[in-house]
Amino acid sequence: MYDLHYWPTPNGKKVTILLEELGVPYTIVPVNIGRGDQFTDDFLKIGPNNRMPALVDKAPKDGGAPIGVFESGAIMLYIAEKEGRFFPQETRAKYEVVQWVMWQMANQGPKTGERGHFSRVDTARFGDQSYAQRRFADETHRLYGVLNNRLYDRPWLAGDEYTIADMISYPWTASWKLQGIDLDEFKYFKRWLEAMEARPGVQRGMAVTAGPPEDPATLTPEEQERRRKLLYNQRARPAPVS
Repeated sequence: MYDLHYWPTPNGKKVTILLEELGVPYTIVPVNIGRGDQFTDDFLKIGPNNRMPALVDKAPKDGGAPIGVFESGAIMLYIAEKEGRFFPQETRAKYEVVQWVMWQMANQGPKTGERGHFSRVDTARFGDQSYAQRRFADETHRLYGVLNNRLYDRPWLAGDEYTIADMISYPWTASWKLQGIDLDEFKYFKRWLEAMEARPGVQRGMAVTAGPPEDPATLTPEEQERRRKLLYNQRARPAPVS
């Protein structure tokens, strides 16, 4: 039913958690983002931002042609609405979920990703990164506080019901140790984290792979240079010539 164009990153795992929680059939189509599969013409037809994941629903509700969806938040809204679970449709409850999906996409994912990026920069090559490191470490810490404050009086992000708002936020918190977070500071978040970790659907979704891992040592210097040019300091792609 669903083809998920995927690589096992937090953004990919959001969607596999939902699919596993639903128990619906799906096929993983590997998109090796280290190799640059996300820049191929075939992938760009469904993921024009050259970022995975992307979804193709081969059996949409209207019975028409397959539907392609890109951006992990949009994918989760689409699947949950179609399957009728984990996304209430009554207006008030619906927008409790939607706002937290938007929060994750606009805040948690990008800021936590930047924290990870600047923590890995080669300072010998690119110079002092202390401002960027501090800025995104502080912002990541602030966002954990947002989650913690939200959860102090409710079990799940959207209220009493477990929804895609929880699923989309969890993968970016699974590496809290590497993000320098002390769970003792955030006891309400910690309770939620433990509840998420205990769910079999979450466990299965987090475990989904896209084939055997690649050994960087097997790459030739030429391939390493090709990937650097393709993946870093990207600028606008030329528009097609009509």
